[in-house]
Order: sequence, then structure tokens, then C-alpha cells
Amino acid sequence: MDNFSTPISAIASTYGTDTIFILGKGPSADDVPAEVFAGSLVIGINDAERIYPADISIFHADWVKQSLAESGERARLYLTSTDFRSKVADVVRAEHVPLSQEGGDLMMQRLLGGDFVIEDVLLISALQVARKVAEARGRSQTVYLVGFDFRADMGSAHSLGRSYENDTADQRRLRIDMQENFLLNALYMLRGTNLDVVHVGDRSYSRMTTTDLRHEFLPGGGEAERAWNVSVIAELTTNHFGDRGRLERMVRAAKAAGANFVKFQKRDVESFYSREQLAAPYKSPFGKTFGDYRHQLELSDDDFAYLDGLCKQLGIQWFASALDAKSYRELMDLGSAMIKLPSTISEHTDYLSMVAQTCDRPIVLSTGMTDKAFEHWVLNTFRNSPQLYLLQCNSAYPTPAEDCNVGVVRHYDRLSRDQPQIVAGYSSHDAGWFGSALAVAAGARMVEKHVKLGNTEFAHFDAVALDLTKSEFKDYVAKVREAEIVVGSEEKDIRPSEHHKYRVAAAE
Repeated sequence: MDNFSTPISAIASTYGTDTIFILGKGPSADDVPAEVFAGSLVIGINDAERIYPADISIFHADWVKQSLAESGERARLYLTSTDFRSKVADVVRAEHVPLSQEGGDLMMQRLLGGDFVIEDVLLISALQVARKVAEARGRSQTVYLVGFDFRADMGSAHSLGRSYENDTADQRRLRIDMQENFLLNALYMLRGTNLDVVHVGDRSYSRMTTTDLRHEFLPGGGEAERAWNVSVIAELTTNHFGDRGRLERMVRAAKAAGANFVKFQKRDVESFYSREQLAAPYKSPFGKTFGDYRHQLELSDDDFAYLDGLCKQLGIQWFASALDAKSYRELMDLGSAMIKLPSTISEHTDYLSMVAQTCDRPIVLSTGMTDKAFEHWVLNTFRNSPQLYLLQCNSAYPTPAEDCNVGVVRHYDRLSRDQPQIVAGYSSHDAGWFGSALAVAAGARMVEKHVKLGNTEFAHFDAVALDLTKSEFKDYVAKVREAEIVVGSEEKDIRPSEHHKYRVAAAE
């Protein structure tokens, strides 16, 4: 059915990994941090999207509609046989085929290549969706089954809270036993196909435990990591396109990759641009003028409140560039951890002076398109700031190697010796990780890199942004951390790995 394959392929194309998670509601799902799912396609069963936002949710029971109405929709696409309507996501309807006495064989036939229907055993429908994704991508996919414990006595994941299902205990036990039997059948039937299915749990056929899964996807298995001195900033700019679902996926992926902060931009569109600029023709999915485009990219106060709650949940901080006075005041009220003053407004000295006089939190200032005279002005103007991050920056996208001038980071680091409120940093508009690694060696304690979610023809900064649907930003963070390890300490001492090959004989 075309109305099924097309939206599935569109969603799958926004991810670069060959990993798919199918999420159930068993209590073992509580043992899997949200960061594990970030960057991969997630298919949810019934209302499992309450545990983690699913890309695709599949259901046929009417009680799911009540659950989603009360908890809020968190999927991008719903596959259902009900009359469910969504205000925020696409809905594709498919036939629900109840399981008859002899229907098991037909269900397996459909899994291996028949028309898509919504099965009584929703896990089988989810596996069929995964097969469609593998076909669209043209390569085998690894599918992790999370939250399928098949133990009625264990209940559901604590993160779900209230249960909306109305089965009796006996009905639930029989249904779960039946589902497990069909899973075992499916694991056998799918051998040698385009799906490698990995059950996560403690069953005899489980290939991984939840601990194994954490170690597979998270540095240190999600346990406490070493304290790093360099803050890594995932610069989302406006590549969320004002879409909360996209915003959430980007934040989760940045956190999973190891970022310390996610950064955004805020501007008062009506005052920042002229009427002529706003009325100018501009081609984008959001309208026909540049004004339509810019308004769509701005996050509202409610969006920032949502972002703040999400970041607190994930354990990552956020801040934003304030491009004008109105945006600055609003960001101060909204709880931005720091205030960024980008190179774009380096000539707006009256505004910058006002921020210097009133800001009670750290200021991050990029120095693209400025010279030594501007540096002297900044050092004098911001001398009373509680903390001033000076980020060497070149405003070309991408920055040629010969214009990166990472040596300026060393200069800023030297300034910090006499002025402790100064922190040296690097805003990377060059390709890859090399310039940032050199900046760490030169003394940077903050590095900033643009990120995006897949390729879009109309998005800004795509030439330098690292794709969160692939391993690009995760690899970038790993190289920054490697550089930090190699740089080590300025204190010269004997390291544990050292030993003398030729020792001086002890005096007699």
C-alpha cells in the first residue's frame, strides 16, 4: 500500500544509522536511558511512546486513544485501524486482522512479504515496518526489541504511570504468552532476511541484557564519566525549524553524542529585519516570503519552557544567542544558562555595552569579523562580567584552513592568566574536528560546532553542520575528548606508564 510505504521511507530517511528500536512497555524499558534511542528509528507498540517519543506508533485498541489524549502525542506517524485523529502527526489507516485459530501461519506469511495489516500481535506489524525500512534503505537493519519481557507478573514500565489497558490478569497472561510464542516463530522465520533481530532482556533467547545495550550505545555504559575541562557545544542554530519533535530529537542526539550544552538563537524578527527584507520572496516549506521563513524558525516562550524541561530531564544544559535587546531580556527570564553574543552583531556596540552592564551570568562572545581594536574594547567593556568566554571564530562557512587562526585561542588563554574571568574557546566553522582538537591544545575550554538533522535544501549552515542522524557529531566529540586527554596537565611529573630502562646502581 503506497500510503504506508511513502511516509515510512520519509521518516527513515532522516536517520543515517542502520539501527531500529521496537519499544514495548515491559519494566526492563526503565533500565534503558533515553540517550540509547537517540539517533535511531523508534517504533512504538500501543502507547509505548510515553516511555520515549516514537517515530512510528502502531495500535488497534481504542483505549490507546484515551492514553494519547491524556498524556500527549509523541510520535511522528501513527499506523492504526481506529478513527484516531492527530493534530501533530500523520495518520495512516490499515486493516486490523484479528488472530483466528489458523491465522498464525497467514500472519507469518505477511511478515515475510505480504500486504501490511495491523496484526493482533503488534510486534509482528512492527517487524514488518522494520522490513519496509530495510527495503527502503537497501541494506540489512539491526532491530533491538526493548521492553518485551513477557512476564505478566512484572507489570509495566514505571515511566508509563497509569495503565489504560482493561484486560484481566488471566487475559493479560494469555495474551503475553501468545505474543512470546509468535516472537520465537518470527525470530526463526527472519533468519537470513534483511533484519537481524536482537531481543534485549533476560529470556533464554535474549542476545543482550539491558546492561549490554547501555554499553553498546553509551560511553562507559551510561555510568558516571570522567570530568572534562572542555565544554562541547552542539550549536543547533535554527535547524530545529520551529518543530518541537525535531527539536527534541536533536537535543537527545546531541546529549547521546556527549555534548555538554545545546545552543540556539533568538531574535525579534520584526525589528531585526527591515520591512523590505521580510517582504522579499523566499522559497521554503513555511511560506513564500523571507518573513514567513524567519518567523517559523523562532522558538516561542512555551517552546523554550519545553526545551528547559527536556534538558533537565536529560541532564544537559542550554543557552542561546541573543541578537537584540528584546531577545536578551526574554532569554534572561527564560533561564538561559549563558548569553551568547555572536559575531553577527559585533558592530552593535550600544547593545553589547548594555548586556555587559546588566548580565548576571556567563557571557559567550564570538570574535568573527573583528580585530585587535575590538578585543581591547571588549576587555574594557566586559571587565566586570562574572565570566567571559572569548571564542576565536571566523565567520566564513566553511572557514578555509589558512583563516582558522587557532593561535588566537592561545592568546586568549594567556589573557586568562591575568584576568581569570576570561575563558578561551573556539567556534568552529571549519570542516571536521581537526581545528577544534588543535584549539583544545592551544587552551580552549569551550568548543562549538554546528549540527543538523539530515540534509535540507533550504537550511542555513549545512556546509559546516555535522549530521546528528549519523555518527559525525559523536565522532567530533570523541576527537575533542581525545585531544583533551593527550594535552593532559601543565604540571610535569612522572607518569605511571613510565619506567627507567637503565637505573643508576645504588651506592655501596
